[in-house]
Amino acid sequence: MVIHVRPHDVFTRDGNNLHCEMPISFTKAALGGEIEIPTLDGYAKIKVPAETQSGKVFRLRGKGIKGVRSSTHGDLLCHVVVETPVRLTARQKELLAELEEINQSDSSQHNPRAKSWMDKVKDFFES
Repeated sequence: MVIHVRPHDVFTRDGNNLHCEMPISFTKAALGGEIEIPTLDGYAKIKVPAETQSGKVFRLRGKGIKGVRSSTHGDLLCHVVVETPVRLTARQKELLAELEEINQSDSSQHNPRAKSWMDKVKDFFES
């Protein structure tokens, strides 16, 4: 007998673990806050720490699938996807331009991954 598992709109399965992508706003990622995560039995709230980056994974223990030959549940792994704002108002553009100007004055402090990436690019071309 072969069993086929239908794809789900929200979750993907990996053994007894479930994965989902959770889009969050740029400001929620930067400032932190609380978000609701869908689970198989409703919703769970998690705290998103300030300065959360896209790709961060939050593990909700025991919120996955109960195995056929197991008495324990797998985990739910929530992958954060930071959304870039669209259809900005003039005021929002003004504020973001101001933020970018502040960031550019000391980009290594505000964008450490970008700085290390640029250092690698420079090293590549200089060697």
